Amino acid sequence: MSPTLTGVVGLGVLFLLFFLRMPIGISMLAVGAAGFALLVNWPAASSLLGSEPYHVSSAYALSVIPLFVLMGHFATLSGMARDFYAAAYAWIGHWRGGLAAATIAACSGFAALSGSSVATAATIGQVALPEMRRYRYDNRLATGAVAAGGTLGILIPPSAGMVVYAILTEQSIGRLFLAGVLPGLLLTVIFLVTITIVCTLAPGYGPPGDRVAAAERARASLRALPMLVIVLLTIGGIYVGIFTPSEAAAVGAFLAMLLAAWRGAISLRTFVDALLETVRTSGLIFLILIGATLFSQFIAVTRIPSDLAQFLIGLNLPKLAVLAMILLAYIVLGMFMEGFAMLVLTLPVVFPIVTALQYDPIWFGVIMVIVLEMGLISPPVGVNVFVVKAVAGDVPMKDVFAGILPFWAAMIVTLAVLVMLPEIALVLPNSMIR
Repeated sequence: MSPTLTGVVGLGVLFLLFFLRMPIGISMLAVGAAGFALLVNWPAASSLLGSEPYHVSSAYALSVIPLFVLMGHFATLSGMARDFYAAAYAWIGHWRGGLAAATIAACSGFAALSGSSVATAATIGQVALPEMRRYRYDNRLATGAVAAGGTLGILIPPSAGMVVYAILTEQSIGRLFLAGVLPGLLLTVIFLVTITIVCTLAPGYGPPGDRVAAAERARASLRALPMLVIVLLTIGGIYVGIFTPSEAAAVGAFLAMLLAAWRGAISLRTFVDALLETVRTSGLIFLILIGATLFSQFIAVTRIPSDLAQFLIGLNLPKLAVLAMILLAYIVLGMFMEGFAMLVLTLPVVFPIVTALQYDPIWFGVIMVIVLEMGLISPPVGVNVFVVKAVAGDVPMKDVFAGILPFWAAMIVTLAVLVMLPEIALVLPNSMIR
């Protein structure tokens, strides 16, 4: 059997294991080790099994993952998401569709602390959905805003998706974090414009809320101030070169813990629970990374990436046409695969094509994350949709999916803007990191 055919069979076996619901990390580890052994030899595969887990788990750059996860847990404990939503509502809740807009704003703020789309959707959803229901918002707009807003958690730094992309493609985590800032703000603004358009076409979807007095608006802003300070100190510290990403994550986790303790939100039990959840989440991510590393070694020796890159380049298609084919494939895959699995499975094949076409790998990382965001709200797998459904249990699933359609279209618009104007993603990393 030729190396290329072996790689195709390996991919088929991997998809079969996914279908049988075997854990992603274990599936890639097993297929990668077995395939590498068949194409090279068993001693070499055994050596990889012994060395790669250590190399991955001991990488200093990856310490950013458990630290940012821990920061997100402390941020949730301290009630910062609730405070930020209250502040956003105080300023724009009286507009038509203002509660949905406040939800997007709160999601973007909480995303800058949690780095997790699921955590953002679940946390903000518990606060926002009851309020929108109280003001008789249409269920489709309410659930769509929470599900779409939650996706900002993997674009606005810190982002676990960007960390994984950086590790798999050997790019700078700091540059990727910088590259995600302006696209994250752009997507937030486009989401807000989408809400305005929806509420203009269907005024009953988002009735205006009560206007908040200036004094209460000031108090709500003051309560949200600690969250903004932590974001500025951690992410801003990376931008100006005071912290490395790992150091910024440590500072952020420590400040979030202090804030939670100051508000009396931490007991011995909640502290231990936060640590245990961090260990569980980080362990899952590290297992996936170890499996992805072994699978990447297998894909490399099959020559599938180089053969596919040469084939596409040999077609003499415009670079934009090849990029459009790649993005379309990702959008379709996102309808059936979990985003994290899609990232680690496809990068070994796609990244050599992207570099051969001389696209900037930092820019492509941002594009990749937005496509993963689309997968988070795409039927039938969209994880964020099921998270929102769990919070709003009596809302039919068809209404939740109908609600995300305008936001899904907004992501397509954002992708088009970033493809036409890549400088939006590159201006910060190119100007601040040499």
